[in-house]
Amino acid sequence: MKSVRFNKFLQANITVLIPIILTAMVIILGGIAEYLVEHKQPGANITNLGDALWWSVITITTVGYGDYTPISPIGRLIGVIVMFSGIGIAVTLVTVFSQNRVQRMQERLKSKTEGKARILSNETKAAIIDKIEGIEKLAEEDFDGLLIMMKSLRLALLEESKDIYNCPRCGNEYRSKPKFCSSCGLALT
Repeated sequence: MKSVRFNKFLQANITVLIPIILTAMVIILGGIAEYLVEHKQPGANITNLGDALWWSVITITTVGYGDYTPISPIGRLIGVIVMFSGIGIAVTLVTVFSQNRVQRMQERLKSKTEGKARILSNETKAAIIDKIEGIEKLAEEDFDGLLIMMKSLRLALLEESKDIYNCPRCGNEYRSKPKFCSSCGLALT
């Protein structure tokens, strides 16, 4: 039971967990590498593993207080690698959080608009049916309004359709497949 929940948690948060694990690995490996390179250098201020790990943390976060600095060329190279890793991981985390936020907003918007579109088209259908039943009694302006309602209903229904057809000659787009292109007259069969 617990492993099922743990697996679901991992699957849901894998895009955040990977950068966090990478950060921890870079901090630990960078700190150990820096300690191994610097601790025996004359004049080095990174002389124990705690100092090296602290240096790695402040370097990966690009804070760089300057209280601990590598003095050897290899130590400085390790510092550059840790710095660029920190920048890359930070950018990755910001991207993941932004992408998740955008997806949630799109899902909310989609769920809100889908329901309204269906309600609107059902109401429009009912209004059109009522007007068609009394078509003999319609005034000219009411008839024009009926045509506009029918066109808007057709467009709403076609927007729900995912199929888009293009004229190979002029590129005009259609939601339903016509026999001829209304722009250039090409047969589209």
